Amino acid sequence: MNSMSPQKRDIIILLDFGAQYSQLIARRIRAAHVYCEILPYNTPASVIAAKNPSGIIFSGGPASVLDEDSPRCDEKVLDQDVPVLGICYGMQLITVMLGGKVVVPQQREYGKAVLSVGQGLLFENVDKQTTAWMSHTLQVEQMPPGFKTCAATAHCATAAFENTERRLFGVQFHPEVTHTPQGNKILENFLYKICGCSGDWRMSSYAQTAIEAIKQEVGDKSVLLGLSGGVDSSVVASLLHEAVGEQLTAVFVDHGLLRQYERQEVEAVFRPRLGDNLIVVDASKRFLDKLSGISDPETKRKIIGKEFIEVFRETALSVGNLDFLAQGTIYPDVVESGSATGMVIKSHHNVGGLPKDLPFCGVIEPLRPLFKDEVRELGEELGLPEEMVWRPPFPGPGLAIRIIGDITEQKLRIVRESDYILRQEMADSGLGRSASQYFTILTGLRSVGVMGDERSYDYTIAVRAVSTDDFMTADWLRLPFDVLDKISRRIVNEVRNVNRVVYDITSKPPASIEWE
Repeated sequence: MNSMSPQKRDIIILLDFGAQYSQLIARRIRAAHVYCEILPYNTPASVIAAKNPSGIIFSGGPASVLDEDSPRCDEKVLDQDVPVLGICYGMQLITVMLGGKVVVPQQREYGKAVLSVGQGLLFENVDKQTTAWMSHTLQVEQMPPGFKTCAATAHCATAAFENTERRLFGVQFHPEVTHTPQGNKILENFLYKICGCSGDWRMSSYAQTAIEAIKQEVGDKSVLLGLSGGVDSSVVASLLHEAVGEQLTAVFVDHGLLRQYERQEVEAVFRPRLGDNLIVVDASKRFLDKLSGISDPETKRKIIGKEFIEVFRETALSVGNLDFLAQGTIYPDVVESGSATGMVIKSHHNVGGLPKDLPFCGVIEPLRPLFKDEVRELGEELGLPEEMVWRPPFPGPGLAIRIIGDITEQKLRIVRESDYILRQEMADSGLGRSASQYFTILTGLRSVGVMGDERSYDYTIAVRAVSTDDFMTADWLRLPFDVLDKISRRIVNEVRNVNRVVYDITSKPPASIEWE
């Protein structure tokens, strides 16, 4: 069971033409309580039709629709009597497929533009003058037969069009981004007024659907779960416990690279639920011995990944009676590991085949259709503690990649204690949910300071906090100065061997979110 498909309900198919915003479009649709699934642009029309979609969206994309080898969808998609909305490249594709003309304009548009709105189903109850986010090098010069213009900007005469008879629509701008303030309203008009969706995609109903599906799949067999303490695996553990009770065994591997009190928090939440079926493996010495003297970040990752698999394999074989393996794979893992354009953005340990020598008969991934924000909402539905549901994401290699250079017990103590202070202050200031990710880094840089009228020569801690919709791009968070001041003073005063704190104000790109 590689996914928990939704029960029969409205579904919007998003054909991905390589846009960086494809996941964001799908999330906006899900947030409007309509299920959305991303498929490759070249998915056959018959496959799409078999899903009985309420509507179809063509995403944007980096290609030029004028190029001979530009991505094209099956032409029959436009003949399925299903509403279609083209966004940016998607609008241009509809134009050329139906006999219109797309050109390179004299004045290109990037960024915010004033949108003058006319009559159109997409724009009901939208202001006549609003802001839209433009990002295009081509635009529609001649619409296909049967279309009319619905909106324009100063440099784009056809910023939106529609053919109500065929129920085909297009917008040159990006309604999914926050820079288009009425973009959600435009998308909702498409979903509800044009596609006739009912809005039945909610985590409360999904929880029951998933639990019943797990019961049916597992029957009287056993399930093994690798529990990391992160929100994904914690939600999977809660779903499985609700579904199969004592048939679940969860393995928590302490590799010695965890955040402060992480192991204790996991045990406090899941020991009462799972009892002896929660197996905690203390492998910290084993991991730290393997990492001794290693500074290269990729080498650290490979060592940790290989060793984790070995520890988990050994523990799994010692449990015996293995039937199913459960994983916390979520939708972005699947999309990123094999994107619709055939390009792997990054590999995820949850996506792929089972280890050859573990005799599982199948894999259970109940979160596979969900985005991270939906997983958090599901965690709340299942009654998990708020601090577990909303804790910032934590990479598999743990603190090893938040220490620049080699790993020592002293360095682990420093980054643990500083990170714990940061998390406390973010929570106390009410800013925890405004940041998508936040943590501290032990930079490896040592500098001169003065502490207690004495010269010090100690480490520098960097603080990183970012906001992002998809983790592919991110902006540094503008934390209030008084909050930064308190974080800095507490770290320097309470964490031994630190005399300097700096704040990372670099966005992604050019930087990554993590430092290693």
